[in-house]
Amino acid sequence: MTGVVPRQADLDRLRGESPRKRHNARTIAALTGNPGCTRRAVLDAAGVDKPHLAERIGFPGRFGQSRFALARGNGFEAMLKAGGGTLLLEALGFPALKVGYDDLGADADETLAERHARTRDLLGDAAGAALIDHPLLTLDVAGQRVFLEPDLIAFQRAGRLQVVEIKSFAIVDGQADSAKVSAAATQAAVYVLALRSLLSSLGQDPALVDHEVVLVCPENFSLRPVAVVLDVRKQLATLRRQLARMASVDTLVAALPPDLSFDLALSPERLTAALGQVSARYAPECLSACELAAYCRHEAAGTTGALGRPVRDALGGVESVTEVLALAGGARPASEEQAEAAAMLRTAARLRAEALAS
Repeated sequence: MTGVVPRQADLDRLRGESPRKRHNARTIAALTGNPGCTRRAVLDAAGVDKPHLAERIGFPGRFGQSRFALARGNGFEAMLKAGGGTLLLEALGFPALKVGYDDLGADADETLAERHARTRDLLGDAAGAALIDHPLLTLDVAGQRVFLEPDLIAFQRAGRLQVVEIKSFAIVDGQADSAKVSAAATQAAVYVLALRSLLSSLGQDPALVDHEVVLVCPENFSLRPVAVVLDVRKQLATLRRQLARMASVDTLVAALPPDLSFDLALSPERLTAALGQVSARYAPECLSACELAAYCRHEAAGTTGALGRPVRDALGGVESVTEVLALAGGARPASEEQAEAAAMLRTAARLRAEALAS
């Protein structure tokens, strides 16, 4: 196979008859957070429904927003956008500003191309609307161009574009959950990259997209909106680096067996066997970001990777906990590549024994 984009037929074969799942900012943020995981890269590129797959093999994911949180979030966003975004403008500090507002419509497969074209037209028009609702962006991820359908508004001010991310978690007394803020910043950085890519394709300066994004959340315990500014330069640098490092999907797909399939109509046993033919790189952080993490944790039981990336990296060349214990106790000789890790393990075992003895 040649080129940088795998043939659609190969991806369709991997997915089988199941409907295709598309990328969004959350999946890209999670994917780049673990760029060495071939399993996730292949499944996401093929559009496999990972939550359904995890259910089929008996390891359903247990993370994500509850239906109550989703309803609260949808209600909060609808309230902000009502009447041409009046409340949103007030939260941004422009209660008297009269601006244009364009809503490109809700998600629908048959309008993706039209929405993307309309987004390009709006951003290419210097006199266009200041508020753009439901834009459609694209980004190259692991050799494949994917559509992004963000729940955001692009706000144009003084000739610059700012990403406005609306979240339903509360900011109480000026403080918010750090993990949620970090996740929101990473997702917003994905949108910033996509917007900059679009401006470049229009022959405009990508730096017109500000590295500062606006996060709008409920204030305290009410639905009154409050806006805070986040600098996402660190997240942008990480995303660029990780996207550049990710292997091209065509290379990954070409290395797989030609009859491999993740068709959800297959039996759980066959799906589990198919997963076993695609290497994973499990880390405990996956539990909060990937629908297959529970299965991968089960699969990785007894390995150093299951103990976290710092442990796996420190013990490079030592794959199993059994090997770790044997090397620490001197029960087996270390290979050349394990010598440094073995010395560290023996020192740790000696210090532990001394601490227990005292």
